[in-house]
Parts: sequence; structure tokens; C-alpha cells
Amino acid sequence: IGSSTFSPLFQPRLRTQPQFYRMTFKNVANAILLITAAVTVEGFIGSRRNRMADNAAKSSPSLAHKSSLASTVSSTSSDTSSSTNENAESAGAVRGIIFDIDGTLADSWNLGYQATKTVLTEYHNKKSDETHTPETYPLTSEEYHYGCRFTTPERLARHVGLDPEDPSFESVGEDLGRQFDDYYVQLVDKETAGFYDGIDELLMKLHRGDGDSDSGKMSGVQLGALTNACVEYAHAVLKANCPECSSDIPSSSFEGNDSSIYQRFSSIHGANSVPRPKPFGDGIQKCCDEMNLHPSQVIYVGDAPTDARAAVDAQCRAAIGVLWGSNDEECLKKEGGFKALCSNVEELRKAIEKYL
Repeated sequence: IGSSTFSPLFQPRLRTQPQFYRMTFKNVANAILLITAAVTVEGFIGSRRNRMADNAAKSSPSLAHKSSLASTVSSTSSDTSSSTNENAESAGAVRGIIFDIDGTLADSWNLGYQATKTVLTEYHNKKSDETHTPETYPLTSEEYHYGCRFTTPERLARHVGLDPEDPSFESVGEDLGRQFDDYYVQLVDKETAGFYDGIDELLMKLHRGDGDSDSGKMSGVQLGALTNACVEYAHAVLKANCPECSSDIPSSSFEGNDSSIYQRFSSIHGANSVPRPKPFGDGIQKCCDEMNLHPSQVIYVGDAPTDARAAVDAQCRAAIGVLWGSNDEECLKKEGGFKALCSNVEELRKAIEKYL
């Protein structure tokens, strides 16, 4: 049948049907393309988000540690969440205790005080017509105690009246610091820098792990020492309080003996053997490296605000303050880094046990 047999009314419909189907197929195809594009873009964005999250985690290895550190602090409360407990467990048990020396382990403040006045007297007499003796030099014990929060060079430069902005502050401090260290270390003995009562027994029990606590037997831990005095002084004090080292018998003959306090310290450092002294955490980190421990497995014990700051900077599990040193409770309470303040050695033992 030819098209001429259709009326003109039907001829337009026959001409527009192919056009209609072409338009319909085109619309469907466009829709499919749009949906495909949307899915592709969403998949790309999701994948990119995942890669970004993975990269952020890889570039911030301390994030997990910060989480565990925060959980450790909160775990001391009775309403600790289950996720906090998991983070605390991932940090591991405390395996090391690092101690400050002056005012924490050793009752050496008078040694430091007299040595300071001796060095300052010599400096003063070279600069002034008015002479002093160490007994008459105008430095009070309160001023000395306050200065102990600084490194030896900075403390001595401040004692002679220099400000940190003074051009000669650093050079004068370093010169006085060398004189002080040379004089100071030579005077160390059991009388001038003896341990506080009960400290030697505490150190033995911590290292052996034979202390009795309310929850059971204490675990043995590694011991470290970090002071803002020179490292030579740190060794001298620990040796002076070690019966093994103060005898004429070779130390190798005392391996494992209860008198070998000095040998029980896995790491010993001072301001001159670390990259930066307290309040920076470099010294604690160096001790941890030598003890093969992460700072989150270590407690730092000290008697000064700088001790708490160093522990926080190093991201230690905790800092514990003692009140028998150069700073009182009012001073140390202002330092938010301390998790506990102890008035005696027995309180210190109990505070440490909570983390073992």
C-alpha cells in the first residue's frame, strides 16, 4: 500500500514517530550517562576520602599514642569507658621509672647551695671592690631553691643578676656552670648527697618487683635517672649511695647483689648529655631509647615544675611529684602535668604501684 492511500491526517504522525523514538532513546541514554557519571564521581570521592584518611593516619603515628595517653589519665576514674580501657591496654604496662636526682632521690640541697655560693663569691670578688666569703654571699636558700628549676648555667647567670635578654647571659652562665660542675662533683659523697630515707629500699623493690601491694605483687621495672645537673654529677651521686661502688671490691663481684644500686639503673643522663635539658622531653626520650621503652610505658618522678613539663613533652604515661625537694605543694599544684603529689616515700610507692 502506498503512502498516498493514507489521508493527510495520518501522514504527519507517520513522519513524527521515528522522531519521537529517537528523542526517547536519546533521553534514556542521557539519563544513563548521568547516573553512571554520578556513581563514578561518588566512588572517586569515597575512594579519595579513604586514601586521605589512610594517609593522615600514616603521617601522624602519634595519634594512637595520644589516644592511649588520654585514656590512661581517664582510667583513674571509676566510670572509665570500655573504649578507654582498650586504649590503655594497647599502651602496655608501665615498664620503667625515671627519677630526677636532687630533691627527689638525694638530699643534696645544702651541697648545691654551698657550692653555688662558693662559685658566685669568686665571680663577685673579681668584679667588685667589696669582697664576700661563701658564708656572707647574699643568696638566700629560698632564692637557691627557686633557681633549681633552671639548668645550672641559666640558674647561675640569674643569680648574678643577668636577664636572659642580656648579651652576656649565655656565656657567663656557661662559664659559671663549668666552674660549678667541677667543684660540685668533687664534693659528692654519702654525707653531702645521701638518699632520702627509704629511697634505696624503694629502688630495690621497684627493680626486683618484690614489693607487696593491695592488688598483688609489684612488677619489676627498669630504672633511669635524669637531672638538669651535669651527667658526671648524676653518676657520682648514684655511686656514692651504692655500697658496692663505695667499696674496694670490683663491681663485677657484686652482680645481682642487693648492694648494687648503681648497676640497677639502665640509663643515666644530665643536662650536658642530652640534646635539650628539662623542661624539654629530650632527656626522657633518650633514657627511654636506651631502656628500649616507649615513653607511654614510663613514669617520671621529680620535685620541680620543669619535671612535669618534661614528662608531658615526652608524652610519658604520668609524672609524679614529690614534696620533700625544692618546691612546696602550692608550687607543684599549679603544674597540671603532675598526676599525683607525694609527701613521703611510702606515698610515692603507692602512687607508682597504681601504674604497675
